[in-house]
Amino acid sequence: MSTPLSNAPLPRHSRRQFIQDSAILGAAAVAFPAIVSGQNLNSKVSVAVIGAGGKGSSDTDEAAKVGGQIVALCDVDTKTLASRGEKYPDAKRYQDYRKMLAEMDKSIDAVIVATPDHVHAHASLTAMKLGKHCFCQKPLTHSVYEARMMRQTAAQMKVATQMGNQGSAGGGLRRAVEVVQSGAIGAVRELHVWSNRPIWPQGISRPGGEDKVPENLDWDLWLGPSPHRPFKNDTYAPFKWRGWVDFGTGALGDMACHTVNMPFRALKLGYPTSIEARSSVMNKETYPSASEIIFQFPERDGMPPLEFHWYDGGLKPFSAKSHHILDHLNKGDAKGAAKLPGSGCLLIGDQGHLYSPDDYGSQFFLLPGKSYEGYKGPDETIPRSPGHYKEWIDAIHGGKPAYSNFDVAAYLTEIILLGCVALRVGKKLEWDGPNMRALNAPEADAFVKLAYRPGWELPV
Repeated sequence: MSTPLSNAPLPRHSRRQFIQDSAILGAAAVAFPAIVSGQNLNSKVSVAVIGAGGKGSSDTDEAAKVGGQIVALCDVDTKTLASRGEKYPDAKRYQDYRKMLAEMDKSIDAVIVATPDHVHAHASLTAMKLGKHCFCQKPLTHSVYEARMMRQTAAQMKVATQMGNQGSAGGGLRRAVEVVQSGAIGAVRELHVWSNRPIWPQGISRPGGEDKVPENLDWDLWLGPSPHRPFKNDTYAPFKWRGWVDFGTGALGDMACHTVNMPFRALKLGYPTSIEARSSVMNKETYPSASEIIFQFPERDGMPPLEFHWYDGGLKPFSAKSHHILDHLNKGDAKGAAKLPGSGCLLIGDQGHLYSPDDYGSQFFLLPGKSYEGYKGPDETIPRSPGHYKEWIDAIHGGKPAYSNFDVAAYLTEIILLGCVALRVGKKLEWDGPNMRALNAPEADAFVKLAYRPGWELPV
């Protein structure tokens, strides 16, 4: 195995403005307005947090370190509010973000959204419609249609945005994109990405009965746009919601915004022409405990057609086409991919292969190693990041768009969530990307654009 390119010494070159020629990254040429004309980059941005616990806790702290002034905290759990309020005593506290945005509209410049998936779009769109800049956790949305709306609304409102797939800021990921697009491994016709998720229950049915809602939790607000259901202890909140179709997007939605991020950019993946899911039992309540999903992409921007395989639940790649490289990575294990790491990514090119053994593409290797001995790689063309959260704060002040702004992140999310649609429909989908519809399966429409509880319709 060769030296990881992400750690190899590389010659310094002058940094050139990186503007992708594909429609996916076209928004990089769009400048966002500053929050206040002439405001310098060291001034504070007034930030409200929607979903203050869990990942929202670290999002809040990181934003505060780089120029965010936390003026409001919102969480459906009063215990979480009290705990986080101790660190930010000047921040006003709310359980309902709609009330917070209505009352503090003039006091808020930006929002962080770190709720469960089913609330992402509603909270983010509500804020962006008020002109608020938005940082939203991954996956950006709960549905394909919501991703399209997020992308369009961010562009319409000219707000600075960033999705919380922090690997986007890594120098290793950006270097991998440069290496692949330089032609170092030749034309890529096959992509494999696998994940060690789920690490929460999936492939299960809804339990019967009902438990008393804890006094600190507003269950109705936690449900938000999703259909009402009885509260059950240790079933949905605070962590096990990811596997339930009403609240999460399963292993695919949780991790692909990380693991597919690098190849999505490097291979300029647009809309696929078909999506086919193979899985363990899929029921109406939860995603399966294991799945393989196959996306077919057409020729695009001088690149050949591509077959992309996603695996989760312990499944790992082993195919006739990729046998030689997988056999090498497994050190001759003829039974398959047992020795591959729990998560990883493999791009199979005509002239070589790029292998990343982590979730973010932060470390990668070019294979076979002997073919790349002494290889230094192309000139640096993608500006390196000052930090994932600082990119967003700088964009709010009128700087260039963050690398994972919603024009990019919503496109990535939309493509990924097509796998969730294929799982729920249960057959291969012939896909019309621009119109968000399956040409051979009108029943897919109900999973592309979800129904919402009355009073929780999207603010579009």
